[in-house]
Amino acid sequence: MAVTTITNLEFGKMVQAAAAKLNQQAEFINSLNVFPVPDGDTGTNMSMSMASGAKYEREATSLNVGDLASALAKGLLMGARGNSGVILSQIFRGFAKGCEGKKELDANDFVAAYANGAKTAYQAVMKPTEGTILTVVRESAQAGLNAVKKTNDLEEILSQIVDAADAALKKTPDLLPVLKEVGVVDSGGQGLVFVLHAFYGALTGEEIEDELPDNAQMDEMINAKHHQSAQGKLDPADIKYGYCTQMMVRLGKGPKETKSFDYDEFYNYLAKLGDSLLVINDDEVVKVHVHTEQPGTVLSWGQQFGDLQTVKVDNMRWQQEEIMEQDDQPVATPEPTSEAAPETAVIAVASGDGITKLLKSLGVTTVIAGGQTMNPSIQDLTEAINQSGAKQALVLPDNGNIFMAADQAAAVADIPVKVVHVKTIAQAMSALLEYNPEASLEDNQAAMEAVIGNVASGEVTVAVRDTQLNGVEIKKDDYMGIVDGQIVAVKETVMAAAEAMVDQMLDEDSEVVTILYGQDGSKQEAEQLRDKILEEDDELDVQIYEGGQPVYPYLIAVE
Repeated sequence: MAVTTITNLEFGKMVQAAAAKLNQQAEFINSLNVFPVPDGDTGTNMSMSMASGAKYEREATSLNVGDLASALAKGLLMGARGNSGVILSQIFRGFAKGCEGKKELDANDFVAAYANGAKTAYQAVMKPTEGTILTVVRESAQAGLNAVKKTNDLEEILSQIVDAADAALKKTPDLLPVLKEVGVVDSGGQGLVFVLHAFYGALTGEEIEDELPDNAQMDEMINAKHHQSAQGKLDPADIKYGYCTQMMVRLGKGPKETKSFDYDEFYNYLAKLGDSLLVINDDEVVKVHVHTEQPGTVLSWGQQFGDLQTVKVDNMRWQQEEIMEQDDQPVATPEPTSEAAPETAVIAVASGDGITKLLKSLGVTTVIAGGQTMNPSIQDLTEAINQSGAKQALVLPDNGNIFMAADQAAAVADIPVKVVHVKTIAQAMSALLEYNPEASLEDNQAAMEAVIGNVASGEVTVAVRDTQLNGVEIKKDDYMGIVDGQIVAVKETVMAAAEAMVDQMLDEDSEVVTILYGQDGSKQEAEQLRDKILEEDDELDVQIYEGGQPVYPYLIAVE
């Protein structure tokens, strides 16, 4: 018997089946990542995004499909993670627009809504690329438009949509050469294919093999802590330098200014007072972050070069005691503080305690935990913006896969927001030097994005599978050096990969090299790398910081 309408019951089953299918297949989708790195997260992002949409749809009380589709779209939008999750949310945003006011969907309604979803997804991407999820949604939508001219049987129509999606997915390697070289189909397109197969299965009454998460499981998935805090295991007594001291000095200003600024002199003095030292300057200001037992000495030293524009001293031993207590308690919403909200919130996404401290020393007011393997959702970003208490905000995603979510958050936030499209922590650090609290959002965005091209960003990580990419043979457990998204070195050891990568990054204009060592790196190895670099060019300024980041033992920037 032909199925000619989709009621609220059928629609709900379709949505929940899609969420369950993505939940089951997330790791498989992750494995389709082009780069063989341990951070493929398309499947995770699409699964968590759809889980949020399914939760909203399931909790909606309306019996009208149009209202349920709107709830799905709302949940997807707020829960969208990564570019794939955002595109999926845009497909169903367009779908929901096509369902407005509909109690049920007939064949023409469903096909028109899905086609509108494809159109909306293309419009959401500044430079649409074929061979991706966009190709799959466009060609499957066209198949639906062709089918509905011949039949009103939704089972038959959806069958043709699914077949077209399968065919479009299979040809993605022909449209994107990198997919063919690696031997995979597009991961986002694969995710959409799973959604459509789940829709068809639910509509035709197939038994859903995948376990449907209940509300509690959905909440747990959406709000999961991706990484347990390593800092929570640190004994406060083991902290050698207990005061995190930050200052910004206006050079050549103030009554106590007695010295002309010389970077080496300034840096070397502070280096004797502690560790985790960061000194960044331009012609007008110098920003300092250091862990020390003598915060007063640090501030006095700064005053000799100018007046202190900002000062912040935190007792890290006391903070650690608080962290250890909090790690034993349920997660709770933080209480509002009496600290005055900034005029402009500067919000960044980062992973690693050391990187978080560095960013805050450069003027970031809020750090959202995230990055590779744990992209924050649009809701995470929006809440950080709205809860900042500021009148306006700048957002630094620090990861290209967060751009679309950040742009969407900026569009729905309660205050004016501009996104500074930095892809790496290195780019963020460089951009933050250009931040001017007195300038407009537009001027700050332009100035900060203008310097992105001045820094080369390198990362060292381990291959998780055998593959061939750009003509390079890569074996599982090889170490890769990746510079601005391109694999430039493949070696058997992490140090060999790091050294070969830096050789590719340096040129005659290079001045500063910054090394951030992560959870799987070490200060000793970082120092060995620094010594190797200085053997090649002893005029380079090589700085080492503990980043604490996962996945990448070393992040390296060259300016």
